[in-house]
Amino acid sequence: MIFVDDGSTDGTFKKLKAANEKNPNIKILKFRKNFGQSASMKAGFDFAKGNVVISMDGDLQNDPEDIPKLVDMLETRDCDVVCGWRADRKDPLSKTITSKFANLIRRSITSEFIHDSGCTLRAYRNECVKDLELYGETHRYIPAMLLWKGYLICETKVQHHQRAHGITKYNWKRVVKGFLDLIVISFWQKYSVRPIHVFGGAGLISCFAGALIGGWLGIQRLFFGMGLSDRPLFLLVILMMMVGVQLIVSGILADIMLKVYYGEDGRKNYLVERLID
Repeated sequence: MIFVDDGSTDGTFKKLKAANEKNPNIKILKFRKNFGQSASMKAGFDFAKGNVVISMDGDLQNDPEDIPKLVDMLETRDCDVVCGWRADRKDPLSKTITSKFANLIRRSITSEFIHDSGCTLRAYRNECVKDLELYGETHRYIPAMLLWKGYLICETKVQHHQRAHGITKYNWKRVVKGFLDLIVISFWQKYSVRPIHVFGGAGLISCFAGALIGGWLGIQRLFFGMGLSDRPLFLLVILMMMVGVQLIVSGILADIMLKVYYGEDGRKNYLVERLID
């Protein structure tokens, strides 16, 4: 059992240390400062050694009694991750509404079907969590990231209790940060292999539109004697052509950087489920 102390100042570490002295199976990771939930989960995943990894918040709103159900479903169903679904949430109405709205946006962008991506009570096969890169507020998009990587996701309803201690840190700032992180990981999953497709495509559209407008202005100049220097459209043509070229060059540079990224440390742009030789 691994506890991650995310730079707490309420005496949590002292209590965890006392628990460790009584039970050496309890492991503690203490951060030097608060790094956030994504970093905490990543650290726990990095140090987890079992074939099945369970993640759970420390606010006591999730019930450990649901863990056997998650593990049983993981072993009996053909899935790699089992996500908890807080169907009967005990959170304030404002948080529940905000969470449902965020889930709606997430599903529309990621095409992921999980009802409650914010519930961290989950059971994973170990190889799943070792393949995750978490930062910012991306912990809430773990199911989507694993689904994009080809892992099979299941979900089941779990219990949820009212918060007994502390106060929630969920607010509109975290919603905004989470939405921005969603845009980043969605872009990465779709275009991380060939970013030239999105940058180059946008650049070609900009150049093509600029060429069309420029051609029309050229016809007006040649056949109707209309001036160009005092026309805003002429400046727009120059701008669109410059932006188009910059986008294409950015796509090429991004492709080059990706080749360097995948070339370092033997990184692969694929995952092998099994090898039959």
